[in-house]
Amino acid sequence: MKKAILYTIIFAAIQMMVTPAVMAIAKLFTGKSVGLNDPTILIVCMTIASLLSVALFIAMKWFIPSRAYIRSRPWDVLIWTAIAACGAIIPSIWFQEQMPELPNFAEETLTSIMGSRWGYVTIGLLAPIAEEVVFRGAILRELLGWTHRHWVAIAISALLFALIHANPAQMPHALIIGMLLGWLYYRTDSIVPGLAYHWVNNSIAYAFYALYPDPSTKLIDILGSNLHVAAALGFSVLILVPALFQLNLRLKKA
Repeated sequence: MKKAILYTIIFAAIQMMVTPAVMAIAKLFTGKSVGLNDPTILIVCMTIASLLSVALFIAMKWFIPSRAYIRSRPWDVLIWTAIAACGAIIPSIWFQEQMPELPNFAEETLTSIMGSRWGYVTIGLLAPIAEEVVFRGAILRELLGWTHRHWVAIAISALLFALIHANPAQMPHALIIGMLLGWLYYRTDSIVPGLAYHWVNNSIAYAFYALYPDPSTKLIDILGSNLHVAAALGFSVLILVPALFQLNLRLKKA
């Protein structure tokens, strides 16, 4: 348990230390102060933080990469994982719309990154890799060794995953997704299915922002009526539930 907390603190510290360092270097080379309203600076900071996190956790052997799962050719699992991620998008948005409005401290930062074509590198590719390495490959692995009650370990890792976002508006979604990603890791002992889910989820979020950049846009604004929203929810559930059922069949824990 102590190691899991330590890993979380180290991951957070990397995120916090990289930003002032990048800003200082940028000022040194340009002669001008730069702020976090500059999307290029934000993307560079996120990129460096993600790469440093992965490199450190591998170097310290807190996460040990393995090709064993990929060698088993789990293509059906990865396909159903991607389908589950697609099916969860609209229910997730709808659920968030029903909740009381929470403070969104990172809204300006996220919209700035999402508005850049290079933002996809961090949001869609590097963030999923770094977060799966740290929160499933290191933290959850440690927690599963700490307790035999795997749902307790999964829940704690999901809570830490939600808290690390440090943004109340993102935390409910991160908590739920963290539970699912933790379950995928527990069943496979691999971050690969979680990477697939995380990549699809973040890629759809990035594409959604490209189509609807106004953060106040709601499902009813896109679909036109409550009936259409209900139909979209129903259709999504008909995708999500069978996908989770298939994953449950294919990921039987030995």
